[in-house]
Amino acid sequence: QLQLVESGGGLVQPGESLRLSCAASTSRRTLDYYPIGWFRQAPGKEREVVACISSGRGDTNYADSAKGRFTISRDSAKNLVYLQMTSLKPEDTAVYYCAADRGYYDGTACSRLEYDYWGQGTQVTVSS
Repeated sequence: QLQLVESGGGLVQPGESLRLSCAASTSRRTLDYYPIGWFRQAPGKEREVVACISSGRGDTNYADSAKGRFTISRDSAKNLVYLQMTSLKPEDTAVYYCAADRGYYDGTACSRLEYDYWGQGTQVTVSS
């Protein structure tokens, strides 16, 4: 069973940046093995995928709202996956979750996977 832990959320002003981290607390494999997605859910809205990264060569997908502002990346040495968020807007306010699919996937459509393991979430609030 893979357990994920997010960190890095907080309160920022519009235009500022945040970097979220996703770590594995228990796993026989490193996070490099798993396709990882960052999702968010705002109050009263459905959960949506923000960005994801495939296993292996690490193809990435981004929601239209994230393109050009957010970057998902891996730090293999630290066994982490990051979501770097820049130019934050009030509409980015949500609980952000990282998730992993149980199987190795190095394709180009990580946003279509059924993610099996989820973290507890970290709150991001963008407000002046």
